[in-house]
Amino acid sequence: MPIRAAIKKIKGGVCAPKGFHACGISAGIKNPDDPRLDLALIYSTHPCNAAGTFTTNRIKAAPVKVTQAYMKADSIQAIVANSGNANACTGVQGISDTRKTAKAIAKGLGLRQRQVAVCSTGVIGLPMPMGRIEPKLPDLIAGLGEKNGEDVARAIMTSDTCKKEIAISLDIGGHRVKIGACAKGAGMICPNMATMLCFITTDANISKSCLQKGVLEGVETSFNRITIDGDMSTNDTVLVLANGQSGMPPIKRNSKECKMMRAAIQYIMLRMAKALVRDGERVTKFVTVEVKGARTYNDAQKVAEAVANSALVKSSWNGNDPNWGRIIHAVGYSRAMVREELIDIHINGKSACLGGMQSKTSMKTLRNIVAKDSFTITINLNLGKAEYEVYSSDLSPEYIDFNRSEYAYWKQARKDGLA
Repeated sequence: MPIRAAIKKIKGGVCAPKGFHACGISAGIKNPDDPRLDLALIYSTHPCNAAGTFTTNRIKAAPVKVTQAYMKADSIQAIVANSGNANACTGVQGISDTRKTAKAIAKGLGLRQRQVAVCSTGVIGLPMPMGRIEPKLPDLIAGLGEKNGEDVARAIMTSDTCKKEIAISLDIGGHRVKIGACAKGAGMICPNMATMLCFITTDANISKSCLQKGVLEGVETSFNRITIDGDMSTNDTVLVLANGQSGMPPIKRNSKECKMMRAAIQYIMLRMAKALVRDGERVTKFVTVEVKGARTYNDAQKVAEAVANSALVKSSWNGNDPNWGRIIHAVGYSRAMVREELIDIHINGKSACLGGMQSKTSMKTLRNIVAKDSFTITINLNLGKAEYEVYSSDLSPEYIDFNRSEYAYWKQARKDGLA
């Protein structure tokens, strides 16, 4: 049975699976006068097997470094996350603040410090306003509840315009399993990995090795396939917690149940990844870039990412311009093996370029397609059988206006004595 047919969408986000509680509160991290939620906690009443992936940027935020170390422990049972401050490039103090946060949460929940993962997202280079965060941690613990998944999804938002969460249930081996997730990300989005946080919870009884394999497979076909502006952050993190509270027996590695569970994780991640692109900073288009007929998988990836990241191509999409010339020139500099006279380019199935030359499809027809808020660019290199797919967006003048300055954040930091 295809995994989609087995899945039922439910409510609850990260709190949908049994044994998971959550809370989201306001700590005024960016601005003490702003009531928006910016501090979140996810907690499992039982120990969890945990798996995750992190940014491939060589500049890594303090919480990434600390959490990567904590992931080597036997169990992660809680995740504390904040928006508004990345705690990146903050030196020894950043590491100390991360550990201090984990220690306080662990003490309040009766856990070991290494059982608490810490994640941050926001402005790079500013020390954490611990004077506002620390007093709020007891409130964060006290507010834990089984119906607060949405608050977590809202608390991790930065430039996002809407919360991103999902929950599903499915039968695996005769037992009902639930999976919940939330994610954030709208800018600095580029493959390996995108600028984002994603937290996934499940009550499946799955081993750490099987879970980690599912995470790696899922990230490769989702978060590593999206691009908005070609930038990569210092804080990217995907964490999956499995507490085994569904009542099912342990899922054996390489079993049918293990494969179903991995497919369900991939399903969740792909929907979260697409939601990030659709909510990209001031984007108006969701564009799927398909490359087919490449000589190798690596060549297909090079072409797809070159086209999806091209500022010229993305600008033309914003202008409703079906400019296949910009697409083929990006194919040419991708460093993949290509032959100009073999390249075909289609937009929603309508040919724009055949054999490296303009097709007979009218410009009006193509313009009507790219005027839509969602369409697919298919590039066939006609050299082999390898394929690759990337999810991208347009680039708008409003994106530039939105990202021109973060002065207001630094102004508040000076008031706090942090800059």
